[in-house]
Amino acid sequence: MNRSLRVRALLALAVLALSLYVAATVPVRLGLDLRGGTQIVLETRSTPTADADSVATDRTLEVLRGRIDALGVAEPTLVRSGDHRIIVELPGVQDPEKAAEVLGRTAQLTFHPVLGAAHDGDDASRPLPKWPGQRVLPDESGTPLRFGPASLTGEDVKEAAARFDQQGGAGWHVTVGFEGAGRAGWARLTGEAACAAPGEAARRVAIVLDDKVISSPQVDPSIACGTGIRDGATRITGSFSPDEARELSLLINGGALPVPVETVEQRTVGPTLGQQAITASAWAAVIGTALTSLFIVVVYRLLGALAALALACYGLVSYAALAALGATLTLPGLAGFVLAIGMAVDANVLVFERAREEYAARRRPGIRSALTAGFRNAFSAIADSNITTLIAAALLFFLASGPVRGFGVTLGIGVLASMFSALVISRVLAEFTASRPGVRRRPRLTGIATTGVVRDRLTRRNPLLMRRPRRWLATSALVLVLAGSGLAVRGVDLGVEFTGGRLIEYSTSGPVDPGRVRTALADAGFPRAVVQSSGDTGLTVRTEPLTGAEEEEVTSALREVAGPADKVRDELIGPSLGKELRQGALIALAVALGAQLVYLAARFRWVLGSAAVVALVHDVVILLGVFAWMGKPGDGVFLAALLTVIGYSVNDSVVLFDRVRELDRRGPGSSPFSGVVNRAILQTLPRTVNTGMGAAFMLTALAVLGGSSLKDFALALLIGLAVGTYSSVFTAAPVAIGLHARSRRGKPSPEGAAVTT
Repeated sequence: MNRSLRVRALLALAVLALSLYVAATVPVRLGLDLRGGTQIVLETRSTPTADADSVATDRTLEVLRGRIDALGVAEPTLVRSGDHRIIVELPGVQDPEKAAEVLGRTAQLTFHPVLGAAHDGDDASRPLPKWPGQRVLPDESGTPLRFGPASLTGEDVKEAAARFDQQGGAGWHVTVGFEGAGRAGWARLTGEAACAAPGEAARRVAIVLDDKVISSPQVDPSIACGTGIRDGATRITGSFSPDEARELSLLINGGALPVPVETVEQRTVGPTLGQQAITASAWAAVIGTALTSLFIVVVYRLLGALAALALACYGLVSYAALAALGATLTLPGLAGFVLAIGMAVDANVLVFERAREEYAARRRPGIRSALTAGFRNAFSAIADSNITTLIAAALLFFLASGPVRGFGVTLGIGVLASMFSALVISRVLAEFTASRPGVRRRPRLTGIATTGVVRDRLTRRNPLLMRRPRRWLATSALVLVLAGSGLAVRGVDLGVEFTGGRLIEYSTSGPVDPGRVRTALADAGFPRAVVQSSGDTGLTVRTEPLTGAEEEEVTSALREVAGPADKVRDELIGPSLGKELRQGALIALAVALGAQLVYLAARFRWVLGSAAVVALVHDVVILLGVFAWMGKPGDGVFLAALLTVIGYSVNDSVVLFDRVRELDRRGPGSSPFSGVVNRAILQTLPRTVNTGMGAAFMLTALAVLGGSSLKDFALALLIGLAVGTYSSVFTAAPVAIGLHARSRRGKPSPEGAAVTT
């Protein structure tokens, strides 16, 4: 074992040992869409007296943290997002509206003197001379009372607690203790009330929460006029239930929010749906990995088996990296983890195909020397193709939100882990195995000494694919028009995430006709509700934003038709946030295209870079058009798939044009450019086919087994994989030939210009 191989082996062992330790000791944090719970995004709003700046948002965050701690939610998460938004994650909470109500209430607690009973037509427009700030409110029993201005606020409260008094007959109540100036203020307020005769309304003290009288107790007859209650303590009674008493105490303890907040996004996933997603994705990963491993073993024999072992190591390293970084694994992120397994095959395929070429080209071939040359020659294409995918992952992280951002994190980690797996782990295993005497005596066992079925057929037929590049361009244009017309005829059906509204997914006991449910909802007053099947026993209902009462009406109308139905997912997106996310999606697409163009322009000359971007736009339009014709919603998960397709498309073009650049450098001007491109296509086509097959196994497993939440995601990637594979050869290559011819117009051509291979 030479020194470089020894260093790689030690590095691989160190990383694998560390990954194994991290995987065994640090659990990966699951997102709410996998473990069940509620996510609420709150946005602070400015008022005439308070500006919703970053300081106010920080103070609001602390108040909300106190309220959630009092609610007793296990492992809650609160983070600030920008200057005005707060993301709250509540695992296990399945009643999002109640949670949002508790979090969003301003909890303005005030204590008022009661001036007397209000008469018919009596209001605060006729103030008493002594009380200019008076108002009229009904007490807890509905009797209208006249109140003076607030004497104390929640800021004067030291502590509140829910208590149960069985002996005194008060039942559940809330004790309140005052501090500082609040003790003297409470004594003064109760002392003034004690001057009224027992039984009169003026002997009461009103406790008001958010303009609602929650209690107006009489001052005990034992309290003397002008003396009041001096121990700074009282209790609020009102026939509370245990939950009501605890909720009131936590609101008082939490204090008032410095600025109002509005719920702009709300997502709830039932634990059953999350567990089903984990199980389905795990099966997809196992079966997809098994099929992919079997495929590369059949194609590359012993080295394919070593690559399959490296895939297992890749999975361990990726999982450990997620755990070590504290990243949250979401449902799209889990799909990205599965997808990256298929992508990890690409680097191995690139190396093995280059090694096959080196072995076939040498007079005295050696397996190990061919492998070394294969790793060296494939590095440029591996680096370029993975960097383009990393660009897509970075855009998802910085420009997307919620679970889609988790997909970007997982995809980025997967790309880096796959490069380490292919360039370090696979190389150590392959070179060590190739140096064994038994393997050197049986070179065909390695899979490198054979050229493969695809390359054999291409060698025998030697097709001149780029003889008439305009025909391929015409075919691509026809496909583009057919698919793109879907955008003009039907348009993109933007999901709730980009339009705002409510999306509720139900699990039913059996198949249900969406048309019947749609009719029932129209009769119930929701004619614009969009009802779609979700799997065999699921339904999704998409409407405009609904109140709690309206949501109950929708659920009741659905159950009348569908029978027993459990709500497994509930998403609410405010219209302002939907507009913002829609603009963000357009920016993400524009930045993705621009970033790829800049990178390709830096790595290749403008002819090749421009051709790759044309093919990229071609793929994006076709995918959007196909989804428009199929009536599939374009939501955040679809955006993740679309940006991934952009990375896929560029990958194939990069591998092809990397070979074009290499061939052109070997003999510049010795062959017409179309001949160089044709040779590059024939040499890289085995890699394109084998890589596509490896990824197709993973995506098919994800589409079949991944559950309703991931079917559209996997379908989009399968379409993108097929279109990207086609366009890299039959769109990008002809465009490059045309642009090269235009740039060379007027310049002398080499003699005997013809397509050669």
